[in-house]
Amino acid sequence: MKKALLAATLVASALTASLVAAPAATAASGRDGRDGRDAIPFTEAAVTAGADGSYTLTWNAKGTARVAIKANGKVVAKGGAQGRAVVKGLPAADRQWFDFTPERGERLRLADRHIALEGTANFRDAGGYRTTSGQWVKMGEIYRSDALNKLTANDLAKLRRLRVKTVFDLRTQDERTKDADQVPAGARYVVADVFAGSPSFQTLPKSPDEAVKSMIDAEKTMVSGDGGKKAYTRVFEGVRSDRGRAVLFHCTAGKDRTGWANATLLTALGVPRETVMADYLASNDYRKAANEAILSHLPAAQAAVYKPLLDVRPEYLNSGYDEVKATYGTFDRYLKDGLGIDARELKEMKRDLLVG
Repeated sequence: MKKALLAATLVASALTASLVAAPAATAASGRDGRDGRDAIPFTEAAVTAGADGSYTLTWNAKGTARVAIKANGKVVAKGGAQGRAVVKGLPAADRQWFDFTPERGERLRLADRHIALEGTANFRDAGGYRTTSGQWVKMGEIYRSDALNKLTANDLAKLRRLRVKTVFDLRTQDERTKDADQVPAGARYVVADVFAGSPSFQTLPKSPDEAVKSMIDAEKTMVSGDGGKKAYTRVFEGVRSDRGRAVLFHCTAGKDRTGWANATLLTALGVPRETVMADYLASNDYRKAANEAILSHLPAAQAAVYKPLLDVRPEYLNSGYDEVKATYGTFDRYLKDGLGIDARELKEMKRDLLVG
């Protein structure tokens, strides 16, 4: 039964979906009380790759009259403080980067968040989001993903070019044994088993309500269970200490254990809660085809039980935040007492991973 549950909840398949852009944020002044003239003026900006090789660029940069966007050193779009442009005909690349350059203030460098690989569905950049302070999380530094056991030679070569240096495997021993990771040459492989010693997912729920409860309980275990605390401590020690970047963390579906890791990172960096939630829920889009394929092969009653296990839902992530509050009182206290990240280390992490 346990294997059946894991198969239902954690199997992934190829899927390309549109980028989930960060929700609009209120314009903020620069750091340390500055007037913001030297900071990044963009309150919104996103790159969305199309299936036809085009890129849709959107932006909002209050306080500046003109914005120019470059790719490969050439201007590919221009506009005013707010705009949208579709760019076509760019040369093929592992990732196409765009420099959003305002008339005043710092530029912002972005790419499409989804990384297209042959052997994964839910491989994404953790960055590209705006914080409440008006800074932005760097892209190209930290990645999140589903299982890596089906990576092809082309995928591994791409990950080497993306300079993936450390891979954190959040899966159980059974998962790791059954579907061993394919890791790019030269990368450090680290086991960080979130459910080590946990009873989560030992039995199959008998109803949709039981399935929802099992997901909520599992999220709480990620926060306060010994395995979860040890695993995420190991991940964030790696994020803080690896200056060579990039760091990759993953589980099997890239949605629950990986989802909490990314939610913790973004929250620690100051990304608004609604943006964190949007990033978390994006797994429903990236995994849509795989989930529908699984459910289509099940009897209706069984599919109704399995669907909550395949989904990510707001109540799942919120149960993690609720557990933080119940166990630690505040998120900063969770970082310090649960994951060993004190105020000084958090400041250093922000300095390293934020721009603007």
